[in-house]
Amino acid sequence: MSHLRVLIVEDSEDDTLLTLRELRRGGYDLDYVRVDTATAMQAKLEQQPWDIVIADYSLPTFSAPEALKLLQSQRLDLPFIIVSGTIGEDTAVTAMKAGAHDYIIKGNLTRLVPAVERELREAEERHKRYKAEQSLQESEERFRQLAENIVEMVFWISDPASRRILYVSPAYESIWGSSCERLYSSFTGWVEAIHPQERQRIETIFFEQSLAGNYDEEYRIIRPDGSLRWIRDRGFPIKDQSGKAYRVVGIAEDITERKLAEEQIREQAALLDVATDAIIVRDWNHHILFWNKGAERLYGWEKAEILGKITAILYQGKTLPQYDEMLAILAKDGKWQGELQQVTKDGKNIIVESRWTLVRDEAGKPKFILTVSTDITQKKQLEAQFLRAQRLESLGTLASGIAHDFNNILTPILASAQLLPLKLPNLDQKSQQLLSIMESSAKRGADLVKQILSFTRGVEESRTLVQVRHLLADVAKVARRTFPKFIETQTNIAPDLETIFADSTQIHQVLMNLIVNARDAMPNGGILSISAENFWIDENYAQMNIDAQVGSYIIITVADTGIGIPPEIIGRIFDPFFTTKEVGKGTGLGLSTMISIIKSHRGFVTVHSEVGKGSRFQVYLPSKQASKTEVIAYPQIPSGNGELILVVDDEATIYEITKTTLESHNYKVLTANDGIGAIALYAQHKNNISLVLVDMMMPVMDGSTMIRTLQKMNPQVKIIAMSGSSVNLAVPQNNNLRIQGFLSKPFTAQVLLSTLHDMLR
Repeated sequence: MSHLRVLIVEDSEDDTLLTLRELRRGGYDLDYVRVDTATAMQAKLEQQPWDIVIADYSLPTFSAPEALKLLQSQRLDLPFIIVSGTIGEDTAVTAMKAGAHDYIIKGNLTRLVPAVERELREAEERHKRYKAEQSLQESEERFRQLAENIVEMVFWISDPASRRILYVSPAYESIWGSSCERLYSSFTGWVEAIHPQERQRIETIFFEQSLAGNYDEEYRIIRPDGSLRWIRDRGFPIKDQSGKAYRVVGIAEDITERKLAEEQIREQAALLDVATDAIIVRDWNHHILFWNKGAERLYGWEKAEILGKITAILYQGKTLPQYDEMLAILAKDGKWQGELQQVTKDGKNIIVESRWTLVRDEAGKPKFILTVSTDITQKKQLEAQFLRAQRLESLGTLASGIAHDFNNILTPILASAQLLPLKLPNLDQKSQQLLSIMESSAKRGADLVKQILSFTRGVEESRTLVQVRHLLADVAKVARRTFPKFIETQTNIAPDLETIFADSTQIHQVLMNLIVNARDAMPNGGILSISAENFWIDENYAQMNIDAQVGSYIIITVADTGIGIPPEIIGRIFDPFFTTKEVGKGTGLGLSTMISIIKSHRGFVTVHSEVGKGSRFQVYLPSKQASKTEVIAYPQIPSGNGELILVVDDEATIYEITKTTLESHNYKVLTANDGIGAIALYAQHKNNISLVLVDMMMPVMDGSTMIRTLQKMNPQVKIIAMSGSSVNLAVPQNNNLRIQGFLSKPFTAQVLLSTLHDMLR
């Protein structure tokens, strides 16, 4: 029930009761007073606020028009409804024109409640509008006071149709050098001051962008005295209750001094960009403020994407334990110099010679740090290679010097261990075991000396044509007989495996080392796979692998399903004396000796491993060189029919040789070096691209993300994935991507073109 405070101007008690009854029927809880004279009405209006006035048109000493005038004289905006039994239509119209809100015939009081409800709503709306207008006036006054006391010019412009300037703050005169009065008569007065080279652009976009809320422009003006000034101009929309923009308010400021300073800085920066070193300026909180071309070339980030970033981005998680000490030296001496390990945008580790200089403000407080860095990565790598070569040379010299004496020591021990059982046939079993241990240890020592000599200086070789399948069969037999029963040995050796020109003892040593390492990687059992096949390396494959040359090879693969090699150490496994085995269970010379032997045979080794899933070592050895007749014997390479192929790889050498190969076999090719660029190309040529070749490992957007994006764009897209990781590991991982094929890099032209031919049939 709504509460209603009603003032009734009526001389009839009965008519008053009828009015009250009708209002109560309408659901109102009433607080009312009846008056029948002007004096009584005046008193009641002053005593308390009322929601509505209901007045009889004609009273003995008072009338509704007089009551209305009294109400209006008090500046009270209350709903005023006339209720009468004698009023005519002309009289009612006159009353309405005078300010009455409605009139009701006493014989039809059913209209009273709807009329009251309507007038109360309208009164509330009028009150809201009044408050809004009052608030707007106050806001405009505050705006005016603010606008007239700031150095920036504030302006207020009407809709684009009339282009009328409603307000301009006094700052216009100091910035433009002209009177504000001329602007109120014409918007073109503002436009005409803009430099002719920029006038049309600003006039074209001003209203469009301002009403959209994104106008922010810098331009030049010509003052009446002929001087040029730079202006930054920003415009924002004013919207009505429906959200429609109908006016523009904006701020313009003089940025001439800033532009001149920027121009000076650009000139200085242009000189700094000539430098080959990376020159960086950062504030004391390490936000990058300046980044020259040398820095772009060294680190890979362009100026636009690096400015404002913190210098920690150059380290990407690498810790600098001496960082606080470096800053302390810089604060004390004003400079610091030293070597730093940093990371480029594409994740490449580099070493720089960095020189820091502290720039202080006028108060002597640290303000900027100027950094000049020189890339010494290659220099450090060469130094490391030189030191390693020196170390190995020293090791070789030492090993050569002691080998003779060491072998002289081992020879009688070994001979004694072998002769004593013959001299003393009745030795107890425990003594025989001790002699057996002595013999085994002596042999192990001799093998160790031979291994060191083989790695550091090389040993005399006897190279002949070797049929590797016999060596593979021998090591497989050793594995089956000596390895634990929970390790299953599988072999798959091509029956037509070609021969190699090699030292069979050294190749046997390589194979034994690989199967022993595989055994040690499977402490809980697993599968040891030994396989070999013929392989022709073409120009395509050779350009993808720096150690490969065009020609005929055999591939020996030794794979296990063991613990795998962690990514952080896989790059060190061929280093001499590096081992992950327990003390006394490995010398760290096995793989380093193996790689030395393979390289001496003009071969190379690839390694693929995944923690928890196993490792795969592939040894490539040149086989008996194939003649032209043998090359022709390979299956004929299929060509395309003008299909358009999109090749995506971040390695330029990969996508260029792939493009060359495809184009030489009647394919059309588009290339992209990252996923984002590839998606853009696919969107542009979607209806013409027959198949997409995509690398799985790329920066910014990896292959998996790109494939899913392409499949959303076209569920029928044909995709062949490429990866340098193991095929046996990569294919299951990508089955959920619904790809049509997989190529393990590096790959030959034969494999590439055959795969495409199968996919496009």
